[in-house]
Amino acid sequence: MSERKVLTKYYPPDFDPSKIARSRGPKQAGPKQQTVRLMAPFSMKCTACGEYIYKGRKFNSRKEVTEEKYYEISIIRFYIRCTRCSAEITFKTDPKNMDYTCEKGAKRNFEPWRQGGDQQETDQERLDRLEAEEDEKNAMEELESKTHDAKREMAIADALDEIRTRNARIERADSGEVAQGVADLRDAERERQEQEDAELARRAFQGQNIEIAATIMEEEEDDAQLPIEVVIDEQIPEVLTTFKKPAKKKKKDFSAALGLKKKPALV
Repeated sequence: MSERKVLTKYYPPDFDPSKIARSRGPKQAGPKQQTVRLMAPFSMKCTACGEYIYKGRKFNSRKEVTEEKYYEISIIRFYIRCTRCSAEITFKTDPKNMDYTCEKGAKRNFEPWRQGGDQQETDQERLDRLEAEEDEKNAMEELESKTHDAKREMAIADALDEIRTRNARIERADSGEVAQGVADLRDAERERQEQEDAELARRAFQGQNIEIAATIMEEEEDDAQLPIEVVIDEQIPEVLTTFKKPAKKKKKDFSAALGLKKKPALV
């Protein structure tokens, strides 16, 4: 069995490539087409047989770039065939609605951009919509005002706390200064009292010393007038120094008093 994919091919011995004539076919007229593999971009119904083709089904299609443009965006057309009757179905891109448009051979089941276009907004609906927008705007403004009020209250509370703290600190400092002043006054009064007591004591001692000095002087004068007599009653004995050991006292024997008898010595 030969291989399906080969790198070399067989050429017969009498092969002459110069004998092969070149043939150029006519160029394709119109837009250039290209075979591509794609999936159905929307669900559709075939107009020939009524076959439903769901979105996402894969097809071998032909793609061509048309001369139509939307704001310099080229519009591309695709050709596919129905899976049941092989009828040709064409659709192209729609850059305006960012979707696809079915041209022939099938009918699209649902077109989302047409659903919004068919319904026109009435005056009542417009008024309701504007009122809803205004209510939403008012709600946002109310929320912003509440947030601003809350921030302002927090700032006021912080300022009050700071003022209270400063006042308490000032009061403590004032009370400390008053207590210090009272203590200083007490110390000054105590020192003054001590000085007065010292002065009084000094004066009292000074007067007493004068009286004592006068008394002593009078006594000295009296003693000076008396005769001095020296009487020696006893003679001072002489103390002799000796180096003799004192005799030891003999211990008393209490054994006889207790009723004990000592054994006589053998030697």
